[in-house]
Amino acid sequence: MALSLGELAVRFGCELKGDPDAQVDSVATLQNATDRAVTFLANPRYRRHLAQTRAGAVVLESRFAAECPVAALIAADPYVTYARIAALLFPEPQFPAGVDRSAQVSPQATIAASASIAANVVIEAGVRIGERVRVGPGCVVLADSSIDADTRLVANVTLCQGVHLGARVLLHPGVVIGADGFGLAPERGRWVKVPQVGGVRIGNDVEIGANTTVDRGAIDDTIIEDGVKLDNQIQIGHNVRVGAHTAIAGCTGVSGSTSIGRNCMIGGMVGIAGHLEIGDGVFITGRTLVSRSITRPGTYSGGLPADDVRRWRRNAARFRHLDELARRVEQLGGGKLGDSETEGEDD
Repeated sequence: MALSLGELAVRFGCELKGDPDAQVDSVATLQNATDRAVTFLANPRYRRHLAQTRAGAVVLESRFAAECPVAALIAADPYVTYARIAALLFPEPQFPAGVDRSAQVSPQATIAASASIAANVVIEAGVRIGERVRVGPGCVVLADSSIDADTRLVANVTLCQGVHLGARVLLHPGVVIGADGFGLAPERGRWVKVPQVGGVRIGNDVEIGANTTVDRGAIDDTIIEDGVKLDNQIQIGHNVRVGAHTAIAGCTGVSGSTSIGRNCMIGGMVGIAGHLEIGDGVFITGRTLVSRSITRPGTYSGGLPADDVRRWRRNAARFRHLDELARRVEQLGGGKLGDSETEGEDD
């Protein structure tokens, strides 16, 4: 699809510096763009590439417009504007309505006429599938689950029994929703499995990345609210609640019965212990271990960055003596250490 810069400027409310009749049909980075591509400058660290770009147009803020050697689409938020332009240039694929001959669909399932069911799909009894839903190749939808309108399961997605997906949800390959949570009761050195009888409820406009898992609730449901974005390879434990419009990066693990608020941002490889409360508007940086509730909005970090191995080992050895050091400081009249570090958290 080719679009003129004038059309893009009008559609997305940009100020255009350049030929409104010039057309673009692709996207690229500042370094690799050609004269038919749109690119963007959002992070000032890439400013050094602006002077050499050969793009058809650059989406940027007004403060960088004078430095741009090609056409500029000036926007208040270049990254969001670029995202919308890219979505227009590369629309979502359209799928034919109907059920592939190789799919196994229970006669007790209800499937909208406009839905698309691909090859080798399994749909069990009691399933309800809404208008324009796409269930991609190899997906499995177990009994009594429901999928609302315009949701897409890309491929090899598994919905276990009693899962509900809202509208416009996007599940990438390998996602598993509603597997049993890690519920075990100890008895004389052995484990007794605790039946996981809750479900999973996922709101509207949620996106879940490849090979991410969301466990079913033990009794009540696990809940992912509207607009949540989960990256690849995340583990969401049983009875977790993730608040609306929260984003979680890859390889993070959230233990059971923890509640995460709205509009949070959680970095990659974060570990969150169970039965905690994370309030609204909390930002947690990558590789942080969260072992206590966080009640105040703000940015929280934990974990040590990489260092020279010899220095890291010395510091790690000394870390074991920090409590002893703190007690000695208190005895010398230095006051208690660590009071400010616990501010904003609950035990």
